Amino acid sequence: MPRPHPPEFRRRAVELARLREKPVAQIAEDLGISDSCLRGWVQQADVDEGRREGLTTEERAELVRLRRENRVQQMEIEILKRAAAFFARENVLPLPSSGR
Repeated sequence: MPRPHPPEFRRRAVELARLREKPVAQIAEDLGISDSCLRGWVQQADVDEGRREGLTTEERAELVRLRRENRVQQMEIEILKRAAAFFARENVLPLPSSGR
């Protein structure tokens, strides 16, 4: 996966695309990125600025964080369920007789 571009680079690229002095594909080529990448940055900037419907960058980051936390909690719950079942079995079974 390529290294992400700095936010300032993205912001400036979006500004250049919005000026419409050149086609988006030409701007992207000049900057060394794909035109679909630049178009995505422009769309995300529109969402972040309220020009378009969708998840903002901050909302998207929060969603990723919450999904990660949810996965961890689900794993912890599963581990606790298995531990509870294990200890329940240990306490229900009769102890072996000592031969008396």
